[in-house]
Amino acid sequence: MADTALTIPRRSPLSHAADRLAAATRTSGGAVRLAELPFLAQVNVRLDAKGAAADAVGLALGLQLPLEPNTVVRAGELTAVWLGPDEWLVVGPTGGQRDLESRIRAASRDEPVAVTDVSAQRTTLLITGPRARDLLAHGCPLDLHPRIFEAGCCAQTTLARTQIVLVARDEPKAGFWVLVRSSFADYLTHWLLDAAAEYV
Repeated sequence: MADTALTIPRRSPLSHAADRLAAATRTSGGAVRLAELPFLAQVNVRLDAKGAAADAVGLALGLQLPLEPNTVVRAGELTAVWLGPDEWLVVGPTGGQRDLESRIRAASRDEPVAVTDVSAQRTTLLITGPRARDLLAHGCPLDLHPRIFEAGCCAQTTLARTQIVLVARDEPKAGFWVLVRSSFADYLTHWLLDAAAEYV
């Protein structure tokens, strides 16, 4: 019997805005670069930071979960974002969430751990360029000066009154990740495009 199931191509929350983000990047003359990084694997992990599972999960992922508040640890294609004393967000390449989940569960064995795939909950905006901090400062209450919010820092905060997770990437000229709930992504993108018009 033929497979009659409908297959619907995935659409990212900001697929309709890709051209506008690219246009803002061009018209800013390189001052800011705006782009969506769709479908990144995002797995929320909760466990005892002082328990055996934390070390085992770190070994399984090839990175240690960050223990210092508001910091990020990156190794290869994986990034672990500190969200709380017993909570992290592990971000990986597109489509890797099942692999991440299974590796974390296998490593934790009988230790109490909660592992949740939240990949569909948020999308990720990439903001780079020499004026990226200025653009974010228009709507973010944090002190984003590089001496304060340096590469490798993260925070749960707001941008244009929208809850986000902000990550200062630690790769050269990598800028920032803005992880925003899919339902607020369009609004936040409109705000960013409007704010970026200053650099035209």
